[in-house]
Amino acid sequence: MTDSEAIQRLLDIHDISRLKHRYLRTLDTKQWDEFEGCFVPEATGDYNGLVFDDRAALVSYMRENLGDGLLTLHQAHHPEIEVDGDTATGRWYLQDKVIVDAFKFMLEGAAIYDDRYVRTADGWRVAHTGYRRTYEATYDLTDLPGLKISGPGVHTHT
Repeated sequence: MTDSEAIQRLLDIHDISRLKHRYLRTLDTKQWDEFEGCFVPEATGDYNGLVFDDRAALVSYMRENLGDGLLTLHQAHHPEIEVDGDTATGRWYLQDKVIVDAFKFMLEGAAIYDDRYVRTADGWRVAHTGYRRTYEATYDLTDLPGLKISGPGVHTHT
């Protein structure tokens, strides 16, 4: 591998990492148009058996099921990214949390993402994403006395 090829590979890995972070950020902040822009139209998804055949179905599901009233945290780390020309694969370790205060419910867990990426004229995009759970724990928030939940923009340090 030439120096130029090595540099390009590192730039591709950097760009793919930024794409994954944008995917997670826009999911948690419910910026659905920007979230949609992370994918090619024919992208597929498989979240531990919850399967989507294209970008429209995946984004629609997230928009309808992770909307107002749900607080989410998705963090992916320990990337293992392999680039092969204009395609790439990525494996990420996920930690996530979902809080639904109205139902006094919280889920937290971990999973391993297996993604496929494709280089487009607009940069790297997700062609497939999905994960398999390593664990999942659910909580009844009424069992956690003293717990207070605040959503976006609410300051707790007043």
